[in-house]
Amino acid sequence: MTGAAITFDTGALIALERRKDRAMKVYTHAKDRGLIVATPNVTLAEWWRGRSDRREVVLHGLLVESVSDTVMKLAGMALGKVRAATTVDAIVGGLAAQRTGIVYTSDVTDFGALQGFFPALRVFAI
Repeated sequence: MTGAAITFDTGALIALERRKDRAMKVYTHAKDRGLIVATPNVTLAEWWRGRSDRREVVLHGLLVESVSDTVMKLAGMALGKVRAATTVDAIVGGLAAQRTGIVYTSDVTDFGALQGFFPALRVFAI
C-alpha cells in the first residue's frame, strides 16, 4: 500500500453510510489532506447488508484491503491476550498498527483494550 492511511472499523463505515456529521468530517478532512481511508475486507461482512446506492458510494471511497497472513497472525495473538476483543476488531487493530496506527471507531472501549497489545494504536471516536 502506498501513502498514509487512516483505518475505519465497521462502526465507522456505518456512520459514514448514515452520513453522521463526525464521520463525514473525518472522511473529508482525511481526503483533503491526501490520506487514504482504508478498511480491511473482513469489515465488509459486518457492514454489508445488501446493496444500496449509499453503500456503493461509501465503498467506492475506501481502500478495502485483503489482510495478510502476518496481520491475521498478529490478530490471533491479540485475541489470546485480550479476551474481550472480537476477531474483526483485532484484525482492524493489527492492520492499523502496521501503518499510522490511527483507527476511527464507534466503540472506543473495545479498541482501548487492544491498545495493550498494539501500543502504536491510536483510537478515535467517530
